[in-house]
Amino acid sequence: MPRSFRSLSSLFLVPLVAAVSFGCASATRMSPEDRAALDRGLSGPDAEQYLRVSAYLTPFFGDASKRLLTPYPPEDVRLVDDTQGKPINPGPVQATLPAGSRVRITKVEFPTAWVVTERVLYSPRTWPWVYVTVEGAPAGEQVVMVLPPNLDRQDAFRAELGNTLSPHPLTQQLNGFSAAVKEAVRTKTLVPDMPADAVRMAWGPPESVRRTLEGTAKNEEWRYTGERRKAFLSDGKLVRAEEAGKSVLP
Repeated sequence: MPRSFRSLSSLFLVPLVAAVSFGCASATRMSPEDRAALDRGLSGPDAEQYLRVSAYLTPFFGDASKRLLTPYPPEDVRLVDDTQGKPINPGPVQATLPAGSRVRITKVEFPTAWVVTERVLYSPRTWPWVYVTVEGAPAGEQVVMVLPPNLDRQDAFRAELGNTLSPHPLTQQLNGFSAAVKEAVRTKTLVPDMPADAVRMAWGPPESVRRTLEGTAKNEEWRYTGERRKAFLSDGKLVRAEEAGKSVLP
């Protein structure tokens, strides 16, 4: 190539590299050392886990090569917004995986600047992704759990992951429930007098909890994202539950 053309191509290459490097800033505040340690630990010694809550398998927004694993129904998932700022539904439920299912973590991927540029635009590309294989999920599927983007320490990341995954089997806890409660947990439904632990395993952890006293009764109102779903407990037992303003208890 003539020298003049080599020089000209270099002038165009520099801005192009800069655009790729700086067009998408890193969306993680965790240090590279902590990120590497988490990936080594969670995909190595701590790779074997169990679903702490029953979860749905859905499409992964605009990325057809992956599936989303989430405790919440698609209409309550708040990971990606459209151009009007409204949440995008990831897609219909494809499978329900019960609490206690065996999980293996295969990779932990943080939204660094380079990673963000490689992810599909209409996906939660600025959030950390945890790649897993799950008992009961179709073989060969890339299954992803999405964690909040503001986790800046290893302990905070593990605590958030612990809302969905347990390092220990849940057999003993599940066997302590009645047959009706175990079936409700398996199908992500609720039944009257369900213990609080079983409600959490079925519907997932609430976004907020409001606690009140009524005489000697300790009442709790569990509100989920968007407040479309609510569960009401008294002394640790489910007494009422609503979805879109309608009762869901049989």
